[in-house]
Amino acid sequence: MTLSIRAKLFLALLLACLLVVIGTQAFVRWSLEQGIIELADARETERIVEIAERLTLVYAQDGSWEGLRGDLRRWVAALLGRDLGRDAEAAPGRAPGSDAGPDRGQGPGPERPHRDRPPPWVRRVLAQPGPWPPPLALEHLRDRERPIPPELRLMLLDAAGAIVYGREELLAGARRQSLELDGQPIGSLAILPGRPMTELREIQFQARQGSRLWIIALAMVLLSGVLASPLSRWLVRPVRRIQEATRRLAAGDFSARVRVQGGDELARLGLDLNALAATLEGNEQARRRWVADIAHELRTPIALLRAELEAMQDGVRPLGRAGVDALHADVLRLGRLVGDLHELSVTDLGALSYRMVETDVRELLAADLDALRPRFTAAGLRLDLHDRAPVPLLLNADPDRLSQAIRNLLANSLKYTDPGGGLTVTLGAAAGRVTLDFEDSAPGVPPEALPRLCDRLYRVEGSRSRHTGGAGLGLAIVKNVVEAHGGRISAAAAPAGGLWIHIELPIP
Repeated sequence: MTLSIRAKLFLALLLACLLVVIGTQAFVRWSLEQGIIELADARETERIVEIAERLTLVYAQDGSWEGLRGDLRRWVAALLGRDLGRDAEAAPGRAPGSDAGPDRGQGPGPERPHRDRPPPWVRRVLAQPGPWPPPLALEHLRDRERPIPPELRLMLLDAAGAIVYGREELLAGARRQSLELDGQPIGSLAILPGRPMTELREIQFQARQGSRLWIIALAMVLLSGVLASPLSRWLVRPVRRIQEATRRLAAGDFSARVRVQGGDELARLGLDLNALAATLEGNEQARRRWVADIAHELRTPIALLRAELEAMQDGVRPLGRAGVDALHADVLRLGRLVGDLHELSVTDLGALSYRMVETDVRELLAADLDALRPRFTAAGLRLDLHDRAPVPLLLNADPDRLSQAIRNLLANSLKYTDPGGGLTVTLGAAAGRVTLDFEDSAPGVPPEALPRLCDRLYRVEGSRSRHTGGAGLGLAIVKNVVEAHGGRISAAAAPAGGLWIHIELPIP
């Protein structure tokens, strides 16, 4: 199944939102868990500091650890900061390792309220006296993932390092916290590693927040899906406009245009498509004008031939040598027009029909001038060459096509220049280009006609008209040849009163 661009955009936006939501949810959950662990660590550190203060107070009252060494109940009371006379007997049986949290900052003293009972492990420890830490603590220490109260992970050493409460084999993995009284060391606490206890309310908070996070994540995904649908439709709208314009162009409607908004890649694509449509529309209009102009140019000589032949058939004009010569002249004129059309179509093919070789422009130009000089002389016209270029002038060009362009320009001046005038050809080179200037004498070309001189079938009426035999294709052929060589051509008024054609060709 092929998905549309809109469907792909919708799925891409939805997938991106889904990944972002899942990643955010996972990060928030991890951050919440880490925060709770850090909070538990901070609380545990506070409890150990309080226990150290209470043990210091016990040492200050007794003057040594001997009174604490053999009294397990007093040791546990010092750890918890409470009197265990009745609490230990009344403590409810709860799961080992659970901790309701001590009331920090108080040493052994009066009995606490009934609601602040000691942890359930106290009863088991006092019921079965033995080495410290008790066996239930060792079970928790073996499983590093199970939380254990900090009281069960503490061992007491005197100033000499002798064990007051603890096990010799566990000291290697414990960290030490020194106990001091009036600046003098009195012993140390050995703290066994273990996972800190998390209070029930914090566990409940974490569970509630976790479920809420998943509900929020699901809501965000659904909201993303709702928003992705109109957003994908809005993003695809320019593509659909471009698609519609392309279909109209393919159907031949070259007036189709894309409404462009913004400046992104799709907007630039729309501008390019509009430029293409404008070019196709211009080419279509030029093709229609071209067909109409060709039909007009062919209709005129054919109509003249038909009129002459019908006149001879009707006996209006005698069938003699003069009539045949007139018909022959019309046929020659028609042949020249067809030949010019053929040449223009060939030059329109561009580089596909050009054979580029290293060509000396100076030699090529001199040969063409020598070939047409007798005709200029016979017409009473002057033909001069001004060579202002360095030696040599080598181009990558098709010598036949380039010679055709030069001869067309020479023939154009020969055809339209008044007797007594002439043509001056100037060869030069500047800024990596060869320049060719053709400046003839009167008659000139009106300024408004100069920009259109190289258009196909365009002729300036008056002195330069079809009566001289031209079809308005010579300069169009020259323009095609020049542009096929990567050059430029322009027309202007000549100082001598005629036409000035300027050509630039790039030097490799």
